[in-house]
Amino acid sequence: MLIEKLGLHHKDLLVPRLKRANAGLSEYSFANLYLFRENHDYHVVMDRDVFVRGKSYDGHTYLMPTADVRTLGPLYLRELLGGVDFLFPIPEGWLPFFGKEEFEIEHKDGDRDYVYTVEKMSTYGGRKLHKKRNLLKQFLETHRHDARPLTNDKLDEARYVLNDWIKTSEMVAKDTDYGPCLEALDRYEELVLCGGIYYADGEPAGFVLGEEVNEETFVLHFAKARMKFKGIYQYMFNNFAKILPPKYKYLNLEQDLDRENLRVFKSSYVPDVMLKKARVSLK
Repeated sequence: MLIEKLGLHHKDLLVPRLKRANAGLSEYSFANLYLFRENHDYHVVMDRDVFVRGKSYDGHTYLMPTADVRTLGPLYLRELLGGVDFLFPIPEGWLPFFGKEEFEIEHKDGDRDYVYTVEKMSTYGGRKLHKKRNLLKQFLETHRHDARPLTNDKLDEARYVLNDWIKTSEMVAKDTDYGPCLEALDRYEELVLCGGIYYADGEPAGFVLGEEVNEETFVLHFAKARMKFKGIYQYMFNNFAKILPPKYKYLNLEQDLDRENLRVFKSSYVPDVMLKKARVSLK
């Protein structure tokens, strides 16, 4: 067994494996794993198969399969579980493989991905989203606005937005995703990311940054904006959903990690699916 700290040199190994696994969860993305490698102490475990070992936000060690577990065999998985607290994140479709006599299956609310239909985010339709429509309307009527692809020549403007966001938030950078987001901008091409940048009254006002997680879902790893522009987040999500290629049916805003501010923010857009991720351990 070979264990290495996860780095950029694992990209060619992990990208095709994660794509073939087709788990549909936000963690099954090399960019996500790489950018949050320090937060979760990610290591690549190369054995009879390949796994990512990490630490959950609530302090447990786990192994993340990089292939459909149904191809690995229960005996092998039992052996692997001897060294960690659980397997994670396991999509719902893989759970029937784990016999209830041997395995314990647990779900945590803070693990779940918030998933929205692209149609909903592009229209803010329905009674529950009337506040989002009003904020969007107010933004459009108050500010001169523009939306552009986030290309290499605009990365410095995105960095300006990110630095303004952390400054005005009054949060400590190390307690946020500031560092991973800055590195995402620095390694934008290497990590094959895609995004949009948004302007208000001629100033850089916000940006979103993400990638395809499967053929019908686009995951947003980061969304940052300058809060002096009221309604900017509603504008960004709405506009980005409108310009996504038609093949994408869903927009994934990832999990809330049991943080109240993230839960309130993401819940306010009324997710269509709360995508569960199982923690599977031995009984």
